[in-house]
Amino acid sequence: MPHDTLPVSLAQGLLDQADSDAVMVRVLSGDGGTGTTWSYREIIGAALVLAGHLERWAAEHGRPAKVGLLAENSPEWVVADLAALFAAAVEVPVPTAFAAEQAASLLDTADLCYVDDGGTRALARWAADSGPANTGSKVLPDTCPVTAVDIKALLAETPAGGAARPPVPAEDAVIKVIHTSGTTSAPKGVQIRRHGLDALLTSLRARTEPAVFERYLSIVPLSLLIEQVAGLYMPFLAGGSVSFLPPGTALVGTAADAAPRMLSLLRQARPTALVVPPTVAGLFLALSDQQPGESVPERRRRIFGHEGSVFIACGGAPVPAEILQRLDAYGVTVHEGYGLSENSSVVSWNFPGQVRFGTVGRPLDHVQAELAEDGELLIRSTSLFAGYTREDPSSVVVDDQGRLHTGDLAEIDEDGYLRITGRKKSMVITSSGRNVSPEWVEARYREIGFIREAAIVADGLDQVHGLFVIEAGLDQDTARERIDAFGKERLSGIERAAVVHLMSEDDPEYATCFTVTGRPRRDVIRTHVLRGHQSAPAGDTTEEKA
Repeated sequence: MPHDTLPVSLAQGLLDQADSDAVMVRVLSGDGGTGTTWSYREIIGAALVLAGHLERWAAEHGRPAKVGLLAENSPEWVVADLAALFAAAVEVPVPTAFAAEQAASLLDTADLCYVDDGGTRALARWAADSGPANTGSKVLPDTCPVTAVDIKALLAETPAGGAARPPVPAEDAVIKVIHTSGTTSAPKGVQIRRHGLDALLTSLRARTEPAVFERYLSIVPLSLLIEQVAGLYMPFLAGGSVSFLPPGTALVGTAADAAPRMLSLLRQARPTALVVPPTVAGLFLALSDQQPGESVPERRRRIFGHEGSVFIACGGAPVPAEILQRLDAYGVTVHEGYGLSENSSVVSWNFPGQVRFGTVGRPLDHVQAELAEDGELLIRSTSLFAGYTREDPSSVVVDDQGRLHTGDLAEIDEDGYLRITGRKKSMVITSSGRNVSPEWVEARYREIGFIREAAIVADGLDQVHGLFVIEAGLDQDTARERIDAFGKERLSGIERAAVVHLMSEDDPEYATCFTVTGRPRRDVIRTHVLRGHQSAPAGDTTEEKA
């Protein structure tokens, strides 16, 4: 049943809970202890004090501040994010895992930069990379001060009677700049509007019950807009909480072995919701396969620490329908969705009770989807972005009819469910002139249980190359044999990988070849496979090494 169809104001919804002593943010303990908690009163109170600082800056300069946010998933990240929202500043969240050049391309016009301990370490690392005399100016303008967010100090600053609560602006404006990859080393900035984000949250709340977001577990970086939406704003608007991993724990997508190590914290967090990349969906299946005879409540208690249902959302690269169906039979349903930052994240989702495996669900209420003649997905939406900070050939466009050309190829079934079939620009043509859709082929290969990720490279090559990230410790000869046999059985000679390249899931290069959400970085992968690293023709189990 829909929860709420009233229009959402994120800022007002948060301010309405400023006096609540319920847990808002929880930080898990690395030793299995109780961890630490922060209430709505504390987090929002600290954010309001910090917002006052930003308002004074804006009054002095005659415009809202552009605020860099360089932090790990932490209470400090949340305080800085909400402060920027309350003060109508423009926030630029930057992953601490970025290289200095990437960070600099987003922060080159920042007026201020807020950091936590992880952000401080990132600045020091970037400074060290550029020489001992550099103090961070490589990524920040000389006029941009760095301020560490200190929640206790901010709360101590709170005046008697509480910090002033600013009025929520009625006018629309850009409030965030979110990074998205392009064809160069400098990521584009996607400009997110206040009213766009509110429209998105209104649609999401109309499709979900508040209990879904009672306890959200955050395992991917908050610099991703989908994690901000699903991990912060949806739980907070429902009066729920977000749990962060212990300080120093690698987030999924930032280290090769982060996902397997994260699983040990699931039972401590007792999540009711989380967003995972496709590789974690595969790990949930492996965990379920360990004890196929246990009951659904027993399985949920073993994996998630409680017997209730868990809303597991998944996006990015597709998960094979067979894996989703097997997980569902185990009582661990994974809900695939689709989105892009240019729509303020979510376009469509499979919601509880409305799941159709092999699709990414139906468009949200504020989104209209249609197909171009060539099958490209076009969307009209009230949450569309306000343009990029810089353009490059990978930029998507909004046409004169207000339709966003997503660059994704899709199908829409008779009930309105979307099926993403590939990327328009990633369709490859072999040297023999044959077309290959890499996403479709990759999804088939991911049906093999030990494959964590797969990427196909064929453009202009005599043979199709496949890079397969496999379970750590698996015998490579066995893996090659099974990949070869699967390709011959399930794929045509044009599509299957003629040259197999293997990479263990604990290989440091894993994080450079695939994004956090499992999308292959095709230019990087092409360079990787063509240098012959651990490659062999399919059917040949002789291992070659660079």
